[in-house]
Amino acid sequence: MKRIIALTGLACAIGFANIGAQAANYVAGKDYRVLDNPEKISGDAIIVREFFWYGCPHCNVLNPHMEKWAKTKDKDVAFFKTPAALNPVWEASARGFYAAQLLGFEDKTHDALFDAVHKDGKQLFDQSSLSKWYASKGVNEKKFNSLYNSFAVGTKIGRSQAGAKRYQLSGVPAVVVQGKYVVTGESATVPKVVDFLVDKVRAEKK
Repeated sequence: MKRIIALTGLACAIGFANIGAQAANYVAGKDYRVLDNPEKISGDAIIVREFFWYGCPHCNVLNPHMEKWAKTKDKDVAFFKTPAALNPVWEASARGFYAAQLLGFEDKTHDALFDAVHKDGKQLFDQSSLSKWYASKGVNEKKFNSLYNSFAVGTKIGRSQAGAKRYQLSGVPAVVVQGKYVVTGESATVPKVVDFLVDKVRAEKK
């Protein structure tokens, strides 16, 4: 398992860009990427999706910055945490996330799982270890295992995989704004670039 995690850990760094402190304006091709074929999104809300994997050290560093941003984001912004499922190991983590989400435990377990992996060194990358860990956080283990391979979770996994393909993601972390702009990196600058792009989307909507 350690060898698998080491290999997949390399993948999480693909597309990782070191975004330093910038002025108020950010530049396409440097601070964010513009998709050639953006997703057509209807409705008033501006959609922000954060793709991550619990075993990715960069995602672990970015997580508190995005969590802080999520608490202060504008009301017209809809934020979705999206576990990437680009390989079997990542898919296991994604299935665990969605099972916990459907059981109403996302907010209680999201940060805790990052800590368990990166602070406590726990190898929680398969159904058995995940079910026991989530159970330790109050999740009904029988219900968790029932949902893990369910149609409902499978549908969410399919959407995550389709989104990663549509947004041309080769690694994580990656934050996608309105299906058009992609921000990579792990620093506190990432949410600032996201806010810049949210304002840009608002201007484009007018």
